[in-house]
Amino acid sequence: MKVKIIGLCVGVLTTLSSYAQQPPTETIKTSTSNTPEQQEVINLSKKKWDWMADKNVDSLGVLFDEKSMFIHMGGTWGKTQELGTIKSGGIWYKKAEVYSVVVNMFGNTAILLNDIDLVAVVGGNEVVNPFMVTEVYIKEKGKWKMGSLTFSHLRRPVQLK
Repeated sequence: MKVKIIGLCVGVLTTLSSYAQQPPTETIKTSTSNTPEQQEVINLSKKKWDWMADKNVDSLGVLFDEKSMFIHMGGTWGKTQELGTIKSGGIWYKKAEVYSVVVNMFGNTAILLNDIDLVAVVGGNEVVNPFMVTEVYIKEKGKWKMGSLTFSHLRRPVQLK
């Protein structure tokens, strides 16, 4: 009976570990391997990280769609609250160290995945977290607008040195 229980536990643990988060297998794509449209979104994402670090809410306000949503470890909110949080310093996105970027295009929608270590100041405390950040952009009237930004905490160790 004990052998069966131990065997069952090992089987469950093995199955669960097979679903654990794995590190990304793709690295940052160069401009030669992306379409011009993909590269445009990658460049816009990089600017967005710079604007967030600089607390440039004017540029972010233009980028974020009115219906955009922001999903954080501590909550989910819209454009107005995100801009207010950045402006007040409630979250200061000091630095995003980007390790890989993958962009998939679906008509006028781009879904960008960033594997990053984020250095941020939250509630006056500096923290560093590994995230997979999903950014959704929609092209309307020839301009990209951000529709969603989601931070998914990764189980990998921080790589930032």
